[in-house]
Amino acid sequence: MSKIKALIIDDEQSARNVLTNLLGRTSANIEIIATCNNLEDGVKQIKKLQPNVVFLDVQMPNYAGYEIAIFFDEIDFEIIFVTAYDQYAIKAFELNAIDYLIKPIDRKKLTIAIDKLKNRLNQKATLINYQNLLKTIKNKDFKQLVIPELGNRRIINLDDIIAIEADGSYSKIYLKGSKVITISKNLKYFENRLPKESSFFRSHRTWIVNLTYIKNLNKKDLTITLKETAIKAKISRTRVTNFENVI
Repeated sequence: MSKIKALIIDDEQSARNVLTNLLGRTSANIEIIATCNNLEDGVKQIKKLQPNVVFLDVQMPNYAGYEIAIFFDEIDFEIIFVTAYDQYAIKAFELNAIDYLIKPIDRKKLTIAIDKLKNRLNQKATLINYQNLLKTIKNKDFKQLVIPELGNRRIINLDDIIAIEADGSYSKIYLKGSKVITISKNLKYFENRLPKESSFFRSHRTWIVNLTYIKNLNKKDLTITLKETAIKAKISRTRVTNFENVI
């Protein structure tokens, strides 16, 4: 594979130096073409130098790293986010970034991220995920759930999800059109990634339901009947009152 042109954007000089040093120690053919200490300068350098990948810090003055989508009509480079940890940012990462690294950067995880990068560049993957990020940031609203699966990403419209049922370490997602898909993620994974202000409600330790599809509640059987499907979701007795308050 030809040389990978990389650009680093991080407001901390020490962080830029550490990442530059770590990348220089990998076996990948990576060339650091520029380093920047803020997003605005980084955007200028990206447009000028056209890197293959940008290592992008999340928490910086003026603009957060994930706001990079605001500056581009089309993102034609890969992104690997670097963060100390931010739950909101991680949701954005999973929507669109090829990977993210937690500071202090672990060498093994950096190697994994670079392997993903090389695969993406070799496959010339489409930019659909980045366009979703652009729309998400501009609209300030998450309307899709993107789930990593075996190196790919499954995109599901939130409005199409009727309910999610726990199935051990897996989950069953019930969708409009009587479609059911099984995902190798537990229910807690989805609870953490669904928007806080949304129509989704954790009715039971094994169920998340979309309030948009509620047909009726049976307090005696502690079940919720959902539209467009024959399934009945469970509801915990302790959550009935909260459920009634939100519907």
